This record gives sequence, C-alpha cells and structure tokens, in this order.
Amino acid sequence: MRKHLVVTVTGTDKTGIVEHVTKLLLDYHGNVEASKMARLGGEFAMLMMLSAPEDNFDVLRDGLRKLRDEGYAVTTRQTERGYSAKYAGWLPYQLEVKGADHEGIVHELTGYLAKHRINIETMDTDVVKAPMSGAPLFKMDAIIVVPPELPYQKLKESLATIGDELGVDADVSPYVG
Repeated sequence: MRKHLVVTVTGTDKTGIVEHVTKLLLDYHGNVEASKMARLGGEFAMLMMLSAPEDNFDVLRDGLRKLRDEGYAVTTRQTERGYSAKYAGWLPYQLEVKGADHEGIVHELTGYLAKHRINIETMDTDVVKAPMSGAPLFKMDAIIVVPPELPYQKLKESLATIGDELGVDADVSPYVG
C-alpha cells in the first residue's frame, strides 16, 4: 500500500533542483503524482503530491525534511489521494481576469469566492507589460468549483460586476478540461 504526501520545496533558483529532489524520491521508491513548479523572482518553488510505499514513507519524509540543511524551505503534509467527497456535485468553472494591474484585485475576487463558499482548485496570476504602452497588465486564470445551489448566471454577473468595480475584465465559463 502507498501513502501520499504533499510537499513544498523552495530555494534559490539554480539548475538541478528538481533532479536533486526527485533523486531522493527515487531512492525510496517514491513517485511524483502531481506537481506545480515555477521560478518566482530569484527563487524556485515546487509543490508536489508524492506517493511512496508504506515501508519507506517515514524515511522519505525525513529525507525531504533534511533538505532544509541544504538551504531549502521544506514543508510536508500527509494526505489522501483522490478528490474530496466534500465537493461531490459541485460545478467546475474557469475564471479569467485581465486588466490594468493594481493592488487588491486578488483580494477582492477571492473575497467574493470565499463568501459564496466557492473553492479554488488552481490559480495562476501574472503581471506582464502591455504590448504598446508597457503598462503593467494583470492576468489571472483559475479553476473554481461552485456549490450547485449558486446559479451560473448569478455567478457570471456578480464576477463581471466586481471586475467592473476593479477596472478589469472578469469572465467565468464552464470548465471543459
């Protein structure tokens, strides 16, 4: 039987970080089942769900924690594989937001989501330069799951209104994978 672990590893960006961490996994017959990795400024961040045989699980977790001695920030948390039954019957949507960057965009939008018990499955944000002016443009792409009692049209209109108040375009559509 395999156990599952959610791990974050962050450290100064340098070539070979992923190879170094995954070599440790391989040594204990661990497997990366899902991951997100990105360079953010001068740092590199990994978020992974790992699995390992029950017999190797504790040793693997200890080995990952020892990466702290090499200057990495490491967190580990045991989890279960699969989708939480808590969200059974909820509806997946894609949320796209674009517009002039300014403080508070993420806070206001996620405040609405939290107030309506909408769960964020994934969220990516970035600030890029506008092609002509070079002004900072905010972009957000998220997959959200919505309680079935919240009508799609109300969700769409509410997010568009919040977007208008923030000076950005906020569009939600059914997620098709």
